[in-house]
This record gives sequence, C-alpha cells and structure tokens, in this order.
Amino acid sequence: MTAPSSVRRTRTPFKEKFIHESLGRGVVTVFGFLIIAITILIGVFLIVRGTGTFTKYHHSAAEFLFSSEWDPADTATEGGGHVGAAIYIVGSLLTCGLGLLIAAPFALGAAIFMTKIVREAGNKIFRPAVEIFVGIPSVVYGWVGLTILVPFIRDVFHAPMGGYSVLAAGIVLAVMIFPTITTVAADAIASVPEVYEMGAYGLGSTKWQVIRHITVPAARNGIFTGIILGLARAFGEALAVAMVIGKTRAFPKGILYPTNNLTAAIAADMGNSANGGEQNLALWSMALLLFIISMFFIFLIHFISAKGELKKS
Repeated sequence: MTAPSSVRRTRTPFKEKFIHESLGRGVVTVFGFLIIAITILIGVFLIVRGTGTFTKYHHSAAEFLFSSEWDPADTATEGGGHVGAAIYIVGSLLTCGLGLLIAAPFALGAAIFMTKIVREAGNKIFRPAVEIFVGIPSVVYGWVGLTILVPFIRDVFHAPMGGYSVLAAGIVLAVMIFPTITTVAADAIASVPEVYEMGAYGLGSTKWQVIRHITVPAARNGIFTGIILGLARAFGEALAVAMVIGKTRAFPKGILYPTNNLTAAIAADMGNSANGGEQNLALWSMALLLFIISMFFIFLIHFISAKGELKKS
C-alpha cells in the first residue's frame, strides 16, 4: 500500500531541507578549517624562515633585539655580519605609540559624539563618513603626508631633516587608525543597556556625568578592543610610514628627527636581498617579530572579551 500523496509532499521538502542544511554546514566547516590551516602554515613558514638568523648564521636573540649594529652580508654564502634590529624596533614602538596617543582621544570623543550627542545624524552621516577612511589606500595617506605634512613640520617646527620625522609618521598613523578605533568604540558604547543610563538620570545625574561615569566604564572592554585593533594596524603599516619617516638608520633624538621602523625596512630591502642570505633571513626575522606582535594583540583582544563576558555573567 503506497503512502498518500500529502505525506510524500511533506517528506520531500524535509529531506531537501536536511540535505541543504548539511551541505551548508559542511561548506562552512571546510572554509573554517581552511582559514585555520592557512594561518598555521603562515606561522610555520615565518618560523622556519625567521629563525634562520639564529640557526644558520648563529646570531643571538639578544643581538637581534637589543643591538643597533645593522650590517648583514648581502650574499647567500656569506655571514659574519651584524643583525641588530633595535633601531627598527624602537622606531616602530615610537611611531605606533605616538599615533595611538594622538588618535585614541579623538576617536573616543568622536564615538561618544556619534552615539550619544547626535545619535540620528551620527548613524546617518558621521559614521559613514568615518568608515570611508578605512577604504582609502595607504599610499594616499603617505602621499598627503609627504606633500603637506612634511613641509608643514619643516616650516613650522624647523625639523632638522626637512620634516621627515617620527612626528610625521605618528600623525599619518593616527589618521589611519582613527576610523578603526572610532567604529569599534562606537559599537561598544551603543551596546551599553539604556537601563544603566536611565537609572543614573533618575538619581539626578547630568548627561556628561552619565557618559563619564556610566557609559564609558561599561563599554571599556569594547573601547580597549578598538584601541588594540588600531595599534595592530599601525604596527603592520609599511608604505605610508616609509614615505614620511625619513628611513635613517639611527635612534631619533626627538620626535622631530627621522628614524626607521620594521615594516619600512622590510619593504625597502627584501627585494634587494639574496634569498637565504644573512640579510634576507634577518628581514624574515623582523617579519616573524611582527607576526608574534600581531598574535599577541589577537590573544589580548580575546582575553579582554572573555574577561568582559565573565563580568557580565
């Protein structure tokens, strides 16, 4: 005896839905594992290439991190040079730190303005305007810094090297990371439950007191996440910084003096170094250091997020 046509009609869509759902879950799972595999392969590749400075040419980690003598051999068969990257490391720390110091207050103020002062206009006008800056190529930031900012620093502050300086690199980085910090901080502030703020208003608090003592503290985990993401982007930026930092192999005497950083050195010298040579592997060691810094920022973001979830629970 055959099943009624109505039963067959209900079974077929259920079976098709199950197949489609299983297929979709499988595709998503494959791509998820693919992303994990690519990340692990990149890490393994950088570890293999980056540790060649220490395993093949027998330089010490202390020399690489703390020495300022940079004179590696150019050919693949020679060694015995110096691979001290302290100048590049200090240059990265100074420029990124200065950029963060400039950008963070403006980004936090902009996030508060968009979400709490002019909420409707902020969502329709200011947020899209801020997000446009994310898509601007870094070479545009570098070109504007080179043609406008560098001459301005030279003429106003009388910088000794024509305006190429840590200050110019820090300002360019500040403009570049401003949209990232602003967007993430605005999302964090907007997600604060209104009941917190209503309770504070009920106790007689003013708007600014609520923002300062209730809203911002409640959103601090998200704000810190935006700051860390901005700092991670600053450490990875190469072209824009290379155009305004001066690229001199010396510790800067102040923010008006030029120096160099990790990404600019890698971008400038990697194409001119012999594959497997001392200089080439030293540059890969710099890339490995940047990878470690990026992974540290990622773990820090997850730690902050997990800590926030524990507090909520």
